[in-house]
Amino acid sequence: MKISSLNWVTGFLVVILLTICASQPLSAQELNAQVTLNKSQISSTSLDYLDNLPRQIEEYINQFDWTNANFSENERINISIQINLLSVENYNFEAQIIVRSQRPIYNTTRGTVIFLFNDEQWNFEYPPNRTFLHDELQFDPLTSLLDFYAYILIGYDFDTFEELGGTQYYQRAQNIVSLAQSTSAIGWSRSSNQTNRAQLLSNLLQNNYESLRAALYQYHRKGLDQFLDNPEEARDQILSALEKIQQAQRKTSANLLFDIFFNTKYREIASIFEDAAPQVRLEAYNLLSNVDQSHLSEYQKLQ
Repeated sequence: MKISSLNWVTGFLVVILLTICASQPLSAQELNAQVTLNKSQISSTSLDYLDNLPRQIEEYINQFDWTNANFSENERINISIQINLLSVENYNFEAQIIVRSQRPIYNTTRGTVIFLFNDEQWNFEYPPNRTFLHDELQFDPLTSLLDFYAYILIGYDFDTFEELGGTQYYQRAQNIVSLAQSTSAIGWSRSSNQTNRAQLLSNLLQNNYESLRAALYQYHRKGLDQFLDNPEEARDQILSALEKIQQAQRKTSANLLFDIFFNTKYREIASIFEDAAPQVRLEAYNLLSNVDQSHLSEYQKLQ
């Protein structure tokens, strides 16, 4: 009798625990990275072990918890990383890395690209059987660069869901830049080259660009995410976001962040206003022709 009662209690507790677990939201890591490697410029049979590099990077990025936030599987930030190896000497590689990320558009099955950056200066060591260790207190040319872009991409994503929401992640990226600049590592120093990592991060944390970052939130959360339900109001919000970008442009002569935004968005913006009322199309064209002349040919269809 005692045994059967104990079994009943045990079974009851198991059911309760399973119910509690089932009621909790499942969490996932923040990033969902896909990595491709182009080694055609250094092809050699002695470098076949490089085929392991994309998988190692994906595991390093995808299996680490970068924030304290809860992400469901469909909320993960999809990123793609293309690594082009340029030269090698004693397992020391010179490379170019292209980083791209997108977020989902709410109430749709589509995504929108929010970041695209071509980093042309990356040197790192990758001998056979190398392991990856996550340690943000020690600079490593390979893993520190991955950490840096992880925080940049998370910061961009958070900026689209909350005004200036990515600041804390840009600050973590700044810690990595500061650590890198205490070494002689290539690609981390401020210079006249406006497309380097230090310049990217510096701009993101400058007050002069807060209007641009505020525009990222308004464009995505109040514009794209609402477009299906209320396209007219969404277009108004996107026009207002573009005006914020214009305000930011008047405060600085550096174009890096503006180039990143419009290089990822110009076709999307044109399609958003293509079916708008004639006066709205013309208003969008006049504004876009002022803030983004490099893609003027795409916007001319709005006239």
